[in-house]
Amino acid sequence: MKSDIHPTAIVDSKAEIDEGVIIAAYCSIGEGVCIKKGSKLISNVVIEGNTEIGENCTIYPFTSIGLPPQDLKYKGEKTGLTIGNNNIIREYITIHRASVGGDGLTAIGDNNFLMAYVHIAHDCKIGSHIIMANAATLGGHVVIEDYAVVGGLTAIHQFTRIGAYAMVGGFSGVGQDIPPYMIASGARAKLFGLNTIGLKRHGFSDTAINELKKAYKILFREKRTLTDAIKKIQEDLPYTDEIKHLIEFIQKNKRGICR
Repeated sequence: MKSDIHPTAIVDSKAEIDEGVIIAAYCSIGEGVCIKKGSKLISNVVIEGNTEIGENCTIYPFTSIGLPPQDLKYKGEKTGLTIGNNNIIREYITIHRASVGGDGLTAIGDNNFLMAYVHIAHDCKIGSHIIMANAATLGGHVVIEDYAVVGGLTAIHQFTRIGAYAMVGGFSGVGQDIPPYMIASGARAKLFGLNTIGLKRHGFSDTAINELKKAYKILFREKRTLTDAIKKIQEDLPYTDEIKHLIEFIQKNKRGICR
């Protein structure tokens, strides 16, 4: 099955387009772009730079992918962007290739749903099965772990991390790390407990959820230092995979933890 490229689309001769790719009207595909099989560009999509689009992605009109980062330090160095498989990328989204202050790569995983007007800045690392609602905005070097949800009109400061299965409410400003499994919201986001409904929907057992609730209470309700709280969790609670990931996430923080 050959690729289907509309006559009005502009595709550089050095771009790599796999079989089964659909590139509809008025798209522009630059040199160095690679689009894997089964992906579909609905129309008016611009993709540039050293950019790879995985299999079976759907990219909606007026989206720009792989353009230079919004970073004054960037002077045209060769950096990249990779996007995995089965992603839905809606209208007017901007996803920039990396700048020079990291490992040279902006990376997005698989099975993500990015709603209209989302912005993913340079050097971000986005996992898989993530939902970002309309106009959610990431500064540079943001990390979002698997299965997180970011509400609409939310701004996340550069170098901030959002943990796995966390949920950030809409119209929030996030300046510190959101631990895994938590809910956060607010103009200066703060925690509002465990993402219980989300965890249940993803098949977490009642036992796992209860242990995480105990860990949350020790971390954020008992007025302990983080070091003391982590020590008590390790002594008092079973060291499940979820507890281990929560503790390791907190220990690696550099911007502080949302409390």
